[in-house]
Amino acid sequence: MKIVKKIMIVVLLIVAIPLVIALFLKKEYFIEREVTINHPKEKVFNYVKHLKNQDNYSKWVRMDPAMKKDFRGTDGTVGFVYAWDGNKDAGKGEQEIKKITEGERVDVEVRFKKPFEGIASAPIVTESISANQTKVKWAMKGKSAYPLNFMNLFMDNMLGKDLETSLATLKGILEKS
Repeated sequence: MKIVKKIMIVVLLIVAIPLVIALFLKKEYFIEREVTINHPKEKVFNYVKHLKNQDNYSKWVRMDPAMKKDFRGTDGTVGFVYAWDGNKDAGKGEQEIKKITEGERVDVEVRFKKPFEGIASAPIVTESISANQTKVKWAMKGKSAYPLNFMNLFMDNMLGKDLETSLATLKGILEKS
């Protein structure tokens, strides 16, 4: 009986500690990564503003080659929606172009449905470094309700690596063309 009691106390502590920590954590998260691509800004921007091109470089899209996709509107314009329904790794959701600052920035809203619900903004920003070099910044910003905000401790590491992988793939694609 003493062993069962000790096991129960350990289990209770394992559950309670993250819940208590989450009380003191921010509910917002912000992750951003960047890459320099050896091509003019216009060429880079015209590629990244089309969400369908993420099929070629986004780690998240590439997690499920059999993912079901649905598109509404004209890609590369405000209001375009890219919806997906994938395996357990890719999940289900949609992203919508909310605003475009031509040649500079694409503001995308990502609406997650599975494995969890949530909304994040995911802007892609291009900045000219020289005539043939462009800095691309890709970010993700959102909120996590308590107690899921405990996961914010790990967001930068988890999502940051995915952004880095995606941006490295983007660089490889554009520099080969």
